[in-house]
Amino acid sequence: MTRGSQRERDRERAQARAGGKGKTKDDGLTPEQRRERDAKALQEKAAKKAAQAAGAAASGGGGGKGNTNKK
Repeated sequence: MTRGSQRERDRERAQARAGGKGKTKDDGLTPEQRRERDAKALQEKAAKKAAQAAGAAASGGGGGKGNTNKK
């Protein structure tokens, strides 16, 4: 078997493995719709994080990484 043929076979196998993977930008949305979707997702994420922080503060805030100087 020659090296060239081995490379070709390996490329084909790698391409077959990748199959449906890969990031595609064609999700059927216009750039404006994509911006709105992303902004909404970020707002939800920020709200969830704020609620989690408020819950942690209300319960005493234990479990944080910053205060490990207990003696």
